[in-house]
Amino acid sequence: MKNFIAIGTFDGVHTGHVKLVGRLKKLARAAKMKSAVLYFPYPPKAYISGGTKGSILTLPGEKFALLSSLEPDIVRALNFKRLRFLSRENFFDFLLKTYKMGGLVAGRDFAFGRGKKGHIDFLRAACKRAGVKLEVEDFFKTENTPAGHKISSSLIRRLLAEGEIGKANKFLGRKYSAGGTVIEGKKLGRALGFPTANINAGPSKVLPLGIFAVEVLIGQEKFKGVANIGFRPTVNPIYGEVPLVEVHILDFNRDIYGQIITINFVSKIRAEKKFKSLPALVRQIRRDVRAARKLVKI
Repeated sequence: MKNFIAIGTFDGVHTGHVKLVGRLKKLARAAKMKSAVLYFPYPPKAYISGGTKGSILTLPGEKFALLSSLEPDIVRALNFKRLRFLSRENFFDFLLKTYKMGGLVAGRDFAFGRGKKGHIDFLRAACKRAGVKLEVEDFFKTENTPAGHKISSSLIRRLLAEGEIGKANKFLGRKYSAGGTVIEGKKLGRALGFPTANINAGPSKVLPLGIFAVEVLIGQEKFKGVANIGFRPTVNPIYGEVPLVEVHILDFNRDIYGQIITINFVSKIRAEKKFKSLPALVRQIRRDVRAARKLVKI
């Protein structure tokens, strides 16, 4: 059986991607083919630029889980290092032979192959010669999409950087999340009366800076929390480009070192700042906790 294919980076697996996969499944059913999503675990530009630090919305494992949850028949990762130097003709042949491509759905700005020369005009001609069905989709937008923009991973990254968590979540179709193993810290929060779990979210993950009201997922349990993502300017500041992720879990007193937890961003409370004294910091943390109790609805 042939496959109707969608190809992309799918960083964030946002509402535009969800609609594209939904369209793919519908086209595949109509053509009596299987629906296949082929994705790059990391954005190709990350390989070209030589780094992914702080640039990825969905890490490879997250991306695979999210794409699989959309229930196409096939979800496969592509190895960009092996494909990056293929000409557009060879890349097209690779799809025909390796993935039995019988159909292709793509956005109108889609392009593949060396130098991104496999643009839509090329695809129209190549698909016609090979008897491959081609469906070109317009950009996905909503009434809330900024003028001149489509729903895109770059737009969501910008909104997160600006602290516009609600807008970013709306375009994602879910709450933005970050997760990782709880690691040993300096226990400074505990000394102040607000113990925190330090999360190793990895250097590639996009992390908005500031103080946030969050949902905290530990296994099947969900808690309210306050996350501090930054460089801890008041007590034992850290230096470098990778921010520290600390979360105070409300009404919680268990040892979770070594466990994997996830935080879902609900709203930004404030920017990180340096306080003149520890009592001033503690007073602000109390206010942050009260804000999180109101903002997080679980």
